[in-house]
Amino acid sequence: MLLRHLARVLAELAWAGLGAAGGWVLGRALGGPGVGTAVGVATVLATRAVLRARQGERLLAWLREPAGPAPTARTDAHLAELAYRTERLLAQRNAALATERQQLAQLLGAIEASPNGVLLLDAQDRIDWCSAVAADHLGLNAERDRLQAITALVRDPAFVEHLQRGAWHEPVHLGLAGRAGSTLAVLVRPYGAERKLVLTQDITERMRSDAMRRDFVANVSHEIRSPLTVLSGFVETMAHVPLTEAERTRVLGLMQQQTDRMQALVADLLTLAQLEGSPRPPTGRWVDAAALTQAAEVQALGLSRQRHQVQVAPPVGLQLAGSEAELQSALNNLVVNAVRYTPEGGRIGVAWQRGDDGSARVTVSDTGIGIAPEHLPRLAERFYRVDGSRSRDTGGTGLGLAIVKHAVQRHGGELLVHSEPGAGSAFTLVLPAARVRLAIAGGTAG
Repeated sequence: MLLRHLARVLAELAWAGLGAAGGWVLGRALGGPGVGTAVGVATVLATRAVLRARQGERLLAWLREPAGPAPTARTDAHLAELAYRTERLLAQRNAALATERQQLAQLLGAIEASPNGVLLLDAQDRIDWCSAVAADHLGLNAERDRLQAITALVRDPAFVEHLQRGAWHEPVHLGLAGRAGSTLAVLVRPYGAERKLVLTQDITERMRSDAMRRDFVANVSHEIRSPLTVLSGFVETMAHVPLTEAERTRVLGLMQQQTDRMQALVADLLTLAQLEGSPRPPTGRWVDAAALTQAAEVQALGLSRQRHQVQVAPPVGLQLAGSEAELQSALNNLVVNAVRYTPEGGRIGVAWQRGDDGSARVTVSDTGIGIAPEHLPRLAERFYRVDGSRSRDTGGTGLGLAIVKHAVQRHGGELLVHSEPGAGSAFTLVLPAARVRLAIAGGTAG
């Protein structure tokens, strides 16, 4: 700083000396050195004032619209330093603004990445900002609808009343825009000067899961209560009514049937719980598909008691990677269903096929009563029955196909169903190529 001040003083002295020298020369020419010196100094000072004014104008013009580097003032150290310091302050401000813009962009990007929607409303309930998810949830356009009143765009009476009431402790539930059967939770929170933060969340799956859980509990309760009611009635009858030996034998047989039904239901429930709660089956444990097929054939023959034609073609050398118990359970359930829903004299078949992509398919077909198309999408739901009374008569628990679907999906496969009323059904388990191989002498082939 001292050197800068010294330089300014020297510059001023240089300008004054130049003015004095010029005045002295002019004074000698005019015959009056004193007058000449004053005129010279005044001329130099006026010239400097004009130069300063022009430099100041250039600096003001740059300050109004900064473009490029700041103008330098070679003849005025004060203006030069002012321009330098101003340019440095502007650079710092621009750097701070760039940092803030970057942070804002990162924050908005994080909000956009959230599965929940976010809206910012001003004091007049106009949309100040809207995330893409919120726009999708509410049927808005994030850019076009800015500064529009939210109640003019989302006209659901429940939402309008909730927003205007001001009691926002609990969310309001709406339907998603353009999606029937969906559920959207909208939560409003105040912030700032009468502004509002609106959060939206698609809770369709959660509501569906809750409904399925309630239905499951209700179904289990019903399925267990029915045989328990029968057993309770029989116990009361045997305790208070004298029965003949034939009547007693008949009652005990019926009680045994209800007991078996409850045991089957509990066993299936435990199987489902195990499938849903255990790790995925290993890929390094190989199971002989022929052994699975032969065990399923024994199950079919024992249940059929020669009332059906059972045609089974075990595969040769085919091996599957996974859980033997789960694969056997899936195949047995399909075979048992085929026997139960095929009239006497009908045909039941089990056949394997290798796909071009290396996958394996096992199809259990029958010539039974068949299934109407509207029931096919829901067949694998727990306790879903096409004909409830007939299913109970055949001894089914309503969980067999749910077990099959879970077991095959845990092995990376899928369950396919083809059926027509009166023309029989075909249930196919498809297992991916990664879990299929052919065993050959001395090794294996993929």
